[in-house]
Amino acid sequence: MSECNVADGSRDKPEYDAILIVGFGGPEKPDDVMPFLENVTRGRNIPRERLEEVAEHYHHFGGVSPINAQVRALIDGLGPELRRHGVTVPVYWGNRNWTPMLTDTLREMADAGVKKALAVVLAAYSSYSSCRQYREDIGRAREEVGPSAPQVDKVRVFYNHPEFVAANADRVREALAKVPAEERGRVPIVFTAHSIPASMAATSSYEEQLRETCRLVAAELKIDEDRWTLVYQSRSGRPSDPWLGPDILEHLQALRDEGGEEVVVHPIGFLSDHMEVLYDLDEEARILCERIGLNLVRSRTVGTHRGFVRMIRELVCERLHCATSDERRSIGQFGPSHDACPPDCCLPPARPPAAFAPAPARA
Repeated sequence: MSECNVADGSRDKPEYDAILIVGFGGPEKPDDVMPFLENVTRGRNIPRERLEEVAEHYHHFGGVSPINAQVRALIDGLGPELRRHGVTVPVYWGNRNWTPMLTDTLREMADAGVKKALAVVLAAYSSYSSCRQYREDIGRAREEVGPSAPQVDKVRVFYNHPEFVAANADRVREALAKVPAEERGRVPIVFTAHSIPASMAATSSYEEQLRETCRLVAAELKIDEDRWTLVYQSRSGRPSDPWLGPDILEHLQALRDEGGEEVVVHPIGFLSDHMEVLYDLDEEARILCERIGLNLVRSRTVGTHRGFVRMIRELVCERLHCATSDERRSIGQFGPSHDACPPDCCLPPARPPAAFAPAPARA
């Protein structure tokens, strides 16, 4: 049992005997690509030719998404950080769409005698796809495992945690260092996030939370409000369905039309430099900017930034009631998010979205 769970005064509080990292998953070889996309879009009646179009984006990078390797690296960094703070429970990992699958991981946990686990979902913001759907996935996996499946609770979303804000600010700072010195004080900062259907945005705090993180990062960097913009990428689904905008490519074109010569793009809505970041920003956006004469500097995501790893440890410790980590830290105007989602949290849109997130896909 973790030392945190037996801290003085904590014996009447919930105890956890495992940590569960929950991710999206991604293919790790060419033969994985179509089965992975079929998992992502199951039940959505996506035409085969559409999946084959998206598959080509993966094959452009050898049929391998970096996301699983990046989660492994994150877990490798998290383990020592947890142990330094007395958290000695095992860390497991399960994905929504590709191996290791959640059901297999929960079965492994049950076989190991795990009764109650704390889940860290690798999503910083609240929406149906990044909150409720993960909870539904965990629920289905528990049903498949049966009565021996561990209970799984989820840590709060962390868009306004000070370590998350600081890690993002660090990444933007790194990118600004690549901009000519005379331009750094005025170069526009474009924050980008995954677009979602407007119907999904209407049932969550996704937009509000994203804007708050952008505002907090800009404030830490002393960037005036008129220098930064939040835009969206990775739109998919029917062209007739409204999704969040403006689109990253349209915004970059507008910047150039207004005389801009430099831009820093920071994928603030993503936690790792996975396929959507690589294709939509390092391919599509880069090619556009080269064609129109706009110098694009793309910053890294938080990835395995030490501050991001510390934040995950803090979120775990506040739920394990470590003696030194009872504070629920947040900054900005909204305070820490809830631990247990209320019944109306991130309700599904009225009509299930079409292929929302198979990765870099544009209609």
